[in-house]
Formats: sequence, C-alpha cells, structure tokens
Amino acid sequence: MTNPDQNPDPSPQAPAVKRKAVWTRLIVAAGLLSLSFILYGMMGRTGKEAADKDTQIASDCLGSVPIRAALAPVVKGEIAAFALSPKPKPFTNLTFLAPDGSPKALSDFKGKWLLVNIWATWCVPCREEIPALDKLQASLGSDKFEVVTISIDTAKLDRRAAFFKDAGAKSLALYADPTANVFQILKREGKALGLPTTFLLDPKLCELGNMQGGADWASLDAFSFIKTALTGS
Repeated sequence: MTNPDQNPDPSPQAPAVKRKAVWTRLIVAAGLLSLSFILYGMMGRTGKEAADKDTQIASDCLGSVPIRAALAPVVKGEIAAFALSPKPKPFTNLTFLAPDGSPKALSDFKGKWLLVNIWATWCVPCREEIPALDKLQASLGSDKFEVVTISIDTAKLDRRAAFFKDAGAKSLALYADPTANVFQILKREGKALGLPTTFLLDPKLCELGNMQGGADWASLDAFSFIKTALTGS
C-alpha cells in the first residue's frame, strides 16, 4: 500500500505541466507544417522550371522537323542504314582536341551542318570510310557544312596522323580525344554502340539521326543526302 505521507499528491502541478507539453507539441507541429509548405513550394517551382526548360529545348529543334521529313526519301542505297531521329533533339556538346592540341567543342561549330564521325585507327571499318569522308569534305565542305572526324585512340597517338597521310586524307581536320570520353558519353546515352558511329547535326546542333557502322560517304547517295540537308536549311 502506498503511504500518502511519503508520496505527496502532485496533482496541483500536473495541469501546468500538461499544458506546457501540449503547447510544445502544437508549436512543433506548426513548424513542421510550415516547413512542408515551403518544401512543396520549392519543389513545385523546380518542377515548373524543369518543364519550362524541356519545352525550350524542344522548341530549339522545331525547325529541324521539316528537314528531317525531307531527308527521309533520300536515306537509301549506300546510306540506307542511316537512322533518322523520330524527333530531332539537341546533341551533347562533346569536347575534344583540335589538330594543334587546343580545346575544342561542338558548340564551336554552331551555325553549320556537321557530320560527326567517331573513329579509331584500330577499327577496320573506320579506316575504310575515312577516305570517303575526306572526299565528302573536299566536295561539300564550306562555311555551311563540315565533316568532323574525332579519333578516340588512347595509345600510339602518332598513328592517327600517319594513317591520315597513308589514306591521302587532306581535307579532314585531325580532331581527337585521347581519353575516349566522347565515346563513353555517347555510349551512356545509348547513341553509340560501337565504331564507327556517325551523326548528322543541323546548325543548331540538333541531331537529325545517326549511322551505326561504316558507310560509303563518297557515294551519290551520301552526296544527295547532305545536299538535301543543306538545301532544306
């Protein structure tokens, strides 16, 4: 049995303690509620900003849609394997090295059509199509169009220039990425399965399509394809 003399009744202080606890819980709850509204608002703005950005990006390539449609009938023969993009999208701004070793990026070419070719000296199909790409550049290269071949050799780098010389490639610039990072980026994006891989970009750097594997870029089919792109722009 509990002795009342040893355990005085605490009831006179109980209501005050309980009220304090209730107020504490209310203050904490109100703080959490306010924080949730703030976070919700921030997330809402972030989501809206992302949506606006996506819309802007899509609008950047709207002008490419008619050209993509014009190219469809001329994707045949030697370049029949060229896959036109269902919906033109901005291409990754790849960075690499210019022939003199200075930094270069695809954005530096903005304003002209680009046929971007990723290759390496150890890739047999790549070696076979470099002379054709050189002929394409020699015939159609201008301030409106350029063939941009990017070597991803990571060893024995002197082989690149030696191969260009042996292949008689005089019109192509020897762009290179000795880290092979450009290929890894495209591979992660699902745009490159192997070598060679070639992309057609419009003057706004929107991708019109790609070719997985080699092709005869000096053929009449290839010339008609590029001329159609240039005429359509």
